[in-house]
Amino acid sequence: MNPAASGGPAGRRPLLAGNWKMHTLPGEAAELAAAVRQGLEGQALSAEVVLCPPFTSLAAAGQALAGSPIALGAQDLVWGEFGAFTGAISAPMLRELGCRYVIVGHSERRQLLGETDALIQRKLEAALAGGLTPILCVGEDAAQRREGRTAAVVLGQVAFALAGLEPGQAAQVVIAYEPVWAIGSGTPATPGDAQAVAAAIRQLVARLHGPAAAAAVRVLYGGSVKPDNIAGFMAQPDVDGALVGGASLDGAAFARLVREGAAARAGGVPEGGRP
Repeated sequence: MNPAASGGPAGRRPLLAGNWKMHTLPGEAAELAAAVRQGLEGQALSAEVVLCPPFTSLAAAGQALAGSPIALGAQDLVWGEFGAFTGAISAPMLRELGCRYVIVGHSERRQLLGETDALIQRKLEAALAGGLTPILCVGEDAAQRREGRTAAVVLGQVAFALAGLEPGQAAQVVIAYEPVWAIGSGTPATPGDAQAVAAAIRQLVARLHGPAAAAAVRVLYGGSVKPDNIAGFMAQPDVDGALVGGASLDGAAFARLVREGAAARAGGVPEGGRP
């Protein structure tokens, strides 16, 4: 796999990230990471690939990825660096394990663990200060969608999270639009819907932090993404990749998804043709 950047629209490098959630023991994580690595060997891809195992499997996955261009990411962090934060993990700890990315504000943490916009903002700022690239998750639930509040909810979450940042910092944030109703449902948003929300997010970033930040920020789609539907999302001009849940737990399937997604953005087909 070629790690050299090859930008998509406005020079943005596509990003395809696997969120393993609360799955894999360390040995399983090493096997899964190795399978993804093997599935992408020899592929000249323009997309960046990130794997996000649970905390206890980060070291094992990192060892399996050593020397590979595939990046390691974490699923959460706390806002402090060190101190009385029982059970928490900080940016310096994640960096020491080789993490380059960290997911912030996933809907499961918002809904199941009560994380607020204010808390997520602190985590986002801690990630940037700690040298990690945050993947900020935003999205509306089914009731909010039915009420026609998708834009208000999503843009409100983005605006709160980015409010205290400088334009250069905002440009570094990866924003993942994950409609809550689509996650794990098997029914994704349409590529057109994902594009509409991604474009609105980019317009908001332009208003808050200027056109350069808006052109640089990468916007992903997440929610029932699979190898068979990734191409439709990657063909959208404002969708720069995907945050993938269940489909990332199958190494061969996720590698295929990466190949399909990268080819769709590049306007071609995977090396060797479609599997």
